[in-house]
Amino acid sequence: MNDDAKKANRKLTWQLWLFAAGSLAFGFALVPLYNVLCEVTGYGDRSKLREAASVVEAPDEARTVTIEFISTAPTFGNWEFRPEVTHLAVHPGKLYEAKFYARNLREQAVTAQAVPSIAPLQATQYFRKTECFCFTPQQFAGKQARELSVRFIVDPQLPATIDRLTLGYAMYDAPEQKQIVSKTGT
Repeated sequence: MNDDAKKANRKLTWQLWLFAAGSLAFGFALVPLYNVLCEVTGYGDRSKLREAASVVEAPDEARTVTIEFISTAPTFGNWEFRPEVTHLAVHPGKLYEAKFYARNLREQAVTAQAVPSIAPLQATQYFRKTECFCFTPQQFAGKQARELSVRFIVDPQLPATIDRLTLGYAMYDAPEQKQIVSKTGT
């Protein structure tokens, strides 16, 4: 092997090491970025659950906000997933509960994770979930179906220009938990 090829190989090796180190650093940087995202959007921040429950003190009975529920299951043919009602009229400041129906259409056990979204985006900070099936991965046996609940409060401080919110969930397989579940037989 000539010297030029050795230099090129050494250079490529260093570039690959730098890329790997950069990827590792990026992975560690995602944790604080996720925390900032949770703080800004209100998603995934369980420390705010008590704060959300305290909103119940003074419901605005004169105002009605319509909450629309939608669901998707991106892994076609693996899940049946839908809201039990498509919309609900709520009074800001009052605690409500909505239910979703989920069914694993496969023969084997699987773990899934629901990912929420709220529209319009500016309403996200005024929609507070006190309990949600999206907080933790959900384990399903083969062909198992069950009802999943979300309890929420719309903050009375929601701008008056917003009278309709959409709460959506996408149900995804959680492959790393699926392997653990399959090995243990639960």
